[in-house]
Amino acid sequence: MNAYKASSFALRRASQVLCISGSLSRRQFHISRRANTVKPFLLADIGEGITECQLIQWFVQPGARVEQFDKLCEVQSDKASVEITSPFDGVIKRLHYEPDDMAITGKPLVDFDIQEDINTAVDVGLGDDHNASKAPAASSPTKLKDSDSPRSPPAATQREASQRGPLNNGSRPSRGDMGSLATPAVRHLIKELDVKIADIKGSGRDGRVLKEDVQNHVARRSQQVPTSTIEHTEVRPDRTQPLTPVQNAMFKVMTRSLSIPHFLYSCSADMSAISTLRTKLNASSSSTSEAKITHLAFIVKAVSIAFSHHALLNASLDTSDPKKPVLTYRGSHDFGIAIDTPAGLVVPVLRKVQSLSIAEIALGMRNLSEAARNNKLTPTDFGGASFTLSNIGSVGGGVVAPVISEPQVAIVGIGRSRVVPAFDGQGQLTKREELVFSWSADHRVVDGAECARCAERVKNLLEEPSLMMMELR
Repeated sequence: MNAYKASSFALRRASQVLCISGSLSRRQFHISRRANTVKPFLLADIGEGITECQLIQWFVQPGARVEQFDKLCEVQSDKASVEITSPFDGVIKRLHYEPDDMAITGKPLVDFDIQEDINTAVDVGLGDDHNASKAPAASSPTKLKDSDSPRSPPAATQREASQRGPLNNGSRPSRGDMGSLATPAVRHLIKELDVKIADIKGSGRDGRVLKEDVQNHVARRSQQVPTSTIEHTEVRPDRTQPLTPVQNAMFKVMTRSLSIPHFLYSCSADMSAISTLRTKLNASSSSTSEAKITHLAFIVKAVSIAFSHHALLNASLDTSDPKKPVLTYRGSHDFGIAIDTPAGLVVPVLRKVQSLSIAEIALGMRNLSEAARNNKLTPTDFGGASFTLSNIGSVGGGVVAPVISEPQVAIVGIGRSRVVPAFDGQGQLTKREELVFSWSADHRVVDGAECARCAERVKNLLEEPSLMMMELR
């Protein structure tokens, strides 16, 4: 009887287990994991249709961790210097260019190792011997017993966490040695002085090497050279280097200018009256923040007034179709002002000169000059000039043969003023402050007579400032 009861109990128990096993459905669990993805960052067009730019310096190196908007590198185009920032959070995997290389827009600049979420579905069947063999953790009593303790993360997650490092530790991860920082103008000076930037200790922000640091380094180095070593000077070997961005831009523009048939017209003007007026205006200035008025401010305004009568010299010539060239008379007087900087010659644009006063012209030129020497010009400061003035007299010399920059049809070079003896209207010997103007024009559309008439009008306006006052608007 006892054996019969035991057997019946066993059969009922087995049937309950079978029923439970048959009624359980398969369940699907989702686990999220992080996967590393290498994503290239393409160099975008930084403006004015620029197709390439020179990589000045990297702020990061492979293996460095960056966050969005962190600085990656500094590049310089034909016109301006721009800092490129990171669009992602991630790890730097590869730098596609070395410093001084020419980077191409639309091509990869740097590769990022970024992390993306990937959801993985895992099927778990309860009561299935086949699935139980694949997932022993679900059926093993030992594993269930261990679930009382906190569950440790998977090995892949641990490896990823170790790569990312600690989060929110109050300081950003180290990016390693990123080299010395310096502006393109300072780097150009370093090349000229033949010194190594790594030997110079920067005193600027984030260790940036300043112009004064370079000069102090050279001065200390010259003091350390024994006098006995100067007796036999060794001839330095030839040195080959690529063109700087400014030189490269000048190379392209001047090569195209070779197709323009130039003619030169020069004349001199007596700047004595302008010098007297300029001295009075600067002395009466009540604000120290106002720009000092220079000869060039009067010259720029005089040229603009003359162009209201001789619009051909403010025109642009389109020769994209050699069979049908088109001449455009520019309504706005947008003058390119040539500025000498440590990095080379740049020509930013002073716009709408016809609407500016002489004081506003002086202030605008001062702002452009300061921005150029501090490497702060932007792409919007360039392009679209209708005429160019080159004040070569700020460096030296009297007469120059300036080269036209297409699509412009004229340019004027301004020499250095000098005091010369001259006879006045009564035949008396007197002093005269002479300034020579050198005009170049495109002989395909401008004839010599038109250029001479415009130049003479500028001369008369400068020698009789009252005439200029009458035409101011």
